[in-house]
Amino acid sequence: MTKVDSKYALVVAAAKRGRQITEGRDKVVDASGPKAVTQALQEIAQGSVQVAEPEQGREDPWAQ
Repeated sequence: MTKVDSKYALVVAAAKRGRQITEGRDKVVDASGPKAVTQALQEIAQGSVQVAEPEQGREDPWAQ
């Protein structure tokens, strides 16, 4: 949790990175877990992958 501001940002970042690993992108760390999301979380925890925060004030696409 020290690498991101909220647990929700961590979940989204791990899911996106896990998808990248599944699609064939190179793994940055030699992770012990067989699943892509586990590998993504280990990369984030080790600081090998930076989590970009969204811009503040961005419009909500669902707002009417």
